[in-house]
Amino acid sequence: MAKTSDSAAAKAPRATSNRSTVPTSDGFQQYIASNWADRPDVAPDAREQADFAAARRLLISGKFPGKRLIIPAGGAKVRSNDTDYAYRAHSAFSHLTGWASDSVPGSVLVMQPTDSGHEATLYFRSPAGRESNEFYANPEIGEFWVGPRPSIAHVAADLGVATSDLREFEAIIDSVDANTLILREGDRDLTDAVDGRRLLAADTESLETEGDIDLARELSEIRLVKDPYEIEQMRMAVAATKQGFDDIIGDLPAIVAHERGERLVEGTFNRRARAEGNTVGYDTIAASGPHACILHWVRNDGPVVPGDLILIDAGIELDSLYTADITRTLPVSGAFTEVQRRVYEAVREAADAAFAIVKPGIRFSEVHAEAMRVIAEKTAEWGLLPVSAEESLQPEAQYHRRYMVHGTSHHLGIDVHDCAQARRELYREGILEPGMVFTIEPGLYFQPDDLTVPEEYRGIGVRIEDNIVVTEAGAENLSIGIPRTADDVEAWLAAS
Repeated sequence: MAKTSDSAAAKAPRATSNRSTVPTSDGFQQYIASNWADRPDVAPDAREQADFAAARRLLISGKFPGKRLIIPAGGAKVRSNDTDYAYRAHSAFSHLTGWASDSVPGSVLVMQPTDSGHEATLYFRSPAGRESNEFYANPEIGEFWVGPRPSIAHVAADLGVATSDLREFEAIIDSVDANTLILREGDRDLTDAVDGRRLLAADTESLETEGDIDLARELSEIRLVKDPYEIEQMRMAVAATKQGFDDIIGDLPAIVAHERGERLVEGTFNRRARAEGNTVGYDTIAASGPHACILHWVRNDGPVVPGDLILIDAGIELDSLYTADITRTLPVSGAFTEVQRRVYEAVREAADAAFAIVKPGIRFSEVHAEAMRVIAEKTAEWGLLPVSAEESLQPEAQYHRRYMVHGTSHHLGIDVHDCAQARRELYREGILEPGMVFTIEPGLYFQPDDLTVPEEYRGIGVRIEDNIVVTEAGAENLSIGIPRTADDVEAWLAAS
C-alpha cells in the first residue's frame, strides 16, 4: 500500500541485511506455522475513558459538519539506524480514542460525515495469521520481536468504537476529496498522500490547507476544559510524581557522592516514572548550583554539591498519557542559607499571590501579571532594579523580567504544554472556566556572571511549580501535598 504511508500501510522492513538470518526454506515456514495452541480472544469491557472519548468525538464532529476527518496516531520515529524512539501516539488521536500507551503504531481514526454527524472508525494493523511469515520475520511489527497485537474485536470492545484492519484504509485514501481534513502533524507521509489526492480531486496546483489548520486548532481547544476523567488522571499523575521526588530525596547521599549526581537524580525519577506510569512527561531537569539558572537544563551532567540548591522540574506521564509538571527547589545540605531562603520565599510568595486570584471569570494572563507584581516588588526591594517596582511593571520597562524571562503558566493535560495550538484569545487572553488545568511556576534566576546583582545572589536559581485546577468556587492546588514552603522543604529533607 505505497500510496498511504509508512505508518498507515504495510511497511517494508528497514535495510538490516547484516542482521537478516531468518530461515526462509519452505520446510521451516511450514514447521513454524504449525502446532500452536489456540489463543482465546476474550472481548474486554470498555475501558474507563471510552465514554469520555466518545463525547470528545461528538464535540469535534459538531465543529466540522460534512467534513471527513483523518486523525493519525503516527508511526514509530527512528532514533538511529534500525532503532526507534519509544512509541507514543499523537495526543489528539489518544484524546479522541482513549487509546494511549498501548496504541498500535500507525493507527488512524477516521470520522466519516453522515446526515446526523460523523461515524468514527479506527483503522489499525491487526495481527497476521501464523501462516504469514510476518510474526517471526519482521523485526518492526512481528510478534516474535515486539509482542502480539490486539484483534479487531478486542480493540472495538476495549475502546467502544468501530474498528477495521488498516488494509481497508486504502479505500479512505481513494475517496479523499476537498471535503477531507487531516491532522497534518500526525503523520507526514500520510499527509502527503492525502494532499496528493486532494490536488487530484480539486484539479488545481494550489493546495488549500486552511481547513487542516482549523482542525488542529479545534483539537487543541476542546482540551482547554478537562472532563472528570482527565482531572482524576491529573491527580494520579501528581501523586506518582510526589513519589518520584520522595525517591530523589531518599537517594541524596548517593547522588551527592557521584561526580554526575544530576544524572542520578534523573535516573531515580525515571525509574519511578516507569514503575508508576508510562514514562516521564518530558525530559527531567535536574539543575544543581548555577545550572538552576538555565531554564531548560536537561544535560544533567553536573555534580550535586552540599551548600547549593538543586532545581528539579519533573513529571510522570501515566499510561493514559496525562502528565504532571512539578518543580521543587531543594537545599542539597538540608537547610537554606539566609540568601537562598530569601530568594526562595520571594518565589513562593509570587506563586501564592498568583494562586490566590484564580477563579472562573478572570483572564489567564492575569495569573502571570499577579506573579510578576511580586517579582518586581521583591527585586526592587533588594535594590536590583534601576527603577521602582511600579515603574518596572510598565510595559515599556519590565526590568524585573531580566530575572524571570519565562511565563508563569501553561495549560497541562495529555501534553505537558497542552492546547498549544489554541487561539490566543482562548489561551493567553482566555477566560478561566471550571475544569481548566494549568501550572503556576514563577522563578528567580540570578546568573553566575550577572553584574546587576550582588555576588551573594549570583548562581542562585529557584522555581516553584504547582498544578492547578479551576473549580466552581475558585481553584485547587493539585500538588499542595508536595512540600513547598522553605520550612516544609527542610522538614521533608530532614525526614528522609
